[in-house]
Amino acid sequence: MNRKLKNEELDRISIDDFKAAKKTPIVIVLDNIRSLNNIGSIFRTADAFLIEAVYLCGITAQPPHREIQKTALGATESVQWKYFGSTTEAVTELKIKNYQIVVIEQAENSIMLDKFNPKNKLGVIFGNEVNGVEQDVVNLSDCVVEIPQYGTKHSLNVSVSLGVVIWELYRKFNF
Repeated sequence: MNRKLKNEELDRISIDDFKAAKKTPIVIVLDNIRSLNNIGSIFRTADAFLIEAVYLCGITAQPPHREIQKTALGATESVQWKYFGSTTEAVTELKIKNYQIVVIEQAENSIMLDKFNPKNKLGVIFGNEVNGVEQDVVNLSDCVVEIPQYGTKHSLNVSVSLGVVIWELYRKFNF
C-alpha cells in the first residue's frame, strides 16, 4: 500500500535555496499569452524544473496579479522573470546571450519533440492560445519543435504543452 506524503515530508527547498540552485539551461518565452491561469501554471512548472527564467512578452500579464497567483502558488517569487514589449525583443536578447531559439509550434520542417536533442542553453517559445507563435518570431528561431499528437484535435492547452515540453527537455539535460 502507498501512503500519500504530507507537505512537510516533500523536502521542498526555500525560495533562497531555489535562487541559489543550479538551473536547467532554459528560458521560457511566452508570446502574447492571454490567460492569467495559464501564466500562473507556467510559473509553477518553471519552479518545478528549476528553469532559469520566464520572459513575458506583449499582452502576457505580469506579476503581481491575483489571477496569476491563484495557479502560481508563489512561484512568481522563486522564478526569475522579465517583461518585454514584444517577443522579438526577448529573442534578440537571448540570441545575444547565445541561446538556441526553439519555437514550439506545428510547422513545416518541424522536429518532433522526442527526436530533438538540445546542444546548448535554450530559449523556448510558446505562443498565444488561439494564434500560436507569431510568424515573425518563428522566422527568428533556430528550429521549430512539435509535440507528437495522435488524436483528432492536434492542439493542447499552452500550459499543458509547456509541461510536456519542459519535462522532456529537463529529462534530456539531466538524465
